[in-house]
Amino acid sequence: MTAPVVLLLSGPNLDLLGEREPDVYGSATLDDHVAAATDEAARRGLAVEHLQSNHEGTLVEAVHGARGRAAAIVVNAGAFTHYAWALHDALAAFDGPVVELHLSNPGRREAWRRQSVIAPVATGVIAGFGGDGYRLAIEAVARLLGAECGPDPSR
Repeated sequence: MTAPVVLLLSGPNLDLLGEREPDVYGSATLDDHVAAATDEAARRGLAVEHLQSNHEGTLVEAVHGARGRAAAIVVNAGAFTHYAWALHDALAAFDGPVVELHLSNPGRREAWRRQSVIAPVATGVIAGFGGDGYRLAIEAVARLLGAECGPDPSR
């Protein structure tokens, strides 16, 4: 049996994690976060596919491609969170859980970061837990999908 797929999307500038503003985003790289999400998914009988792009259209196309194929989407849209209505519309057309994810807590930052165009179409939002947010997002998806106990016998 094939594991249900969770599409993990990373928006602009997240490819610079580990170098960009470590006082805000920490020292872990995007690869570190993806590995944590992948490990948590495997423990829960899920598979992660990851895509990072600095281009909104690429992320929109990935969401379109996930329809009917992926069980859930976890999206750290970066700055696209605040104005990418095309990404909002694509996620609204996805039939499955959508978890919005942020390393920092946008509510404690600049006023412009407090508006999310993703939140209205997300099942839930995880923010402010740093790298632990990736594990928490996968845990939330697993619970939403009823995949709490995956096939991994080491659980």
